[in-house]
Parts: sequence; C-alpha cells; structure tokens
Amino acid sequence: MSYSYTSTETATFTLTHAKYLSAKVTTDLKRMQRFYGFPSDLKIDQFESELTQLLKHGYLEKVYYGFKRNEDWIEPTLMYTASELNITTNDDPGKIRPGKNISDAVFYSFLEYSSTWNLLSDEERYSFDNNLPFQRGTAKTPGINGYLDDDRTYSSGGRALSRSSVRSYT
Repeated sequence: MSYSYTSTETATFTLTHAKYLSAKVTTDLKRMQRFYGFPSDLKIDQFESELTQLLKHGYLEKVYYGFKRNEDWIEPTLMYTASELNITTNDDPGKIRPGKNISDAVFYSFLEYSSTWNLLSDEERYSFDNNLPFQRGTAKTPGINGYLDDDRTYSSGGRALSRSSVRSYT
C-alpha cells in the first residue's frame, strides 16, 4: 500500500501587498530626492498612491522614475517591471548612486500599462484614471543613454517588482 500527499498553495494579492511594494519604491524615490533634489514630497506621495492602485489591479507593466536629457534616460533613473512570478527574493530598497551629473536634465516619469489594462473598456480606463492623484498624458518612450542594470527585486503576495537602474558607460 502506498500513500501520496498533495499540497496546493494559493496567494491572493491584496491592497496590503500593493502598499508594501509601493513603499519600497517610495524609499528609493526619497533616496533619489535626498541626493538630487527630485522628486518633491508631494510627487512621491502621488507616485506611491498611483503605483499602489496600478499594482493592486494588475495594470502595471513598467514604470520609470528619473532624469531625462535630450529624450534619453540618464543615470540616476529607476525602472520597475511588474511580474506575477512567485519570486521569493525581497531586497532592501536603496543603493541609489549619488553624485551623477543631472545638469540640463529634467525629472520625469513614464508608465507602460499591462495587457490587463489593454483589455479594459474606455469607460473602465477613464473611471480608474479619475481616481488617481494625477492623470498621465501620452508620450514617446524615452531612449536610454547607457544601459540597464538589474539590481533589486521586491516581492509580496506572489507578485514582484524588478528594479533596473540606468547606468552610464563612463
């Protein structure tokens, strides 16, 4: 006679998980603010609120926060990519490099929506957007002056945010 045992685990992603991941990004943005003066506290609060809602509903593909010069991201810029993989890595936020040249650059954020967002009706998108702290416009995706370095992963509730930092070649 033989016995077998099967176990199934289900993770439900909640608002608490979304807030936890957003708080990690907020910590990164506060560090950027400390070194470079941007973004403002108000903008950080707005980004946190927006990110929490996007994560909770599964509408985020990627979001960038950083500095743009001549239509290209420069260091220090952070890109976060959402995934539904069950990644157990959960790094501490931080490790933003100080002292990078941001002269003639502007602080900027760019968002790419997920395929789940694309399945929504225009009315559903409009309703969701109107509950966010600010509305985004449309723009061309900036290029990258340098390369992306995958340097952090934040996870909670079976979802993850992978962070990549723009690095300069010099």
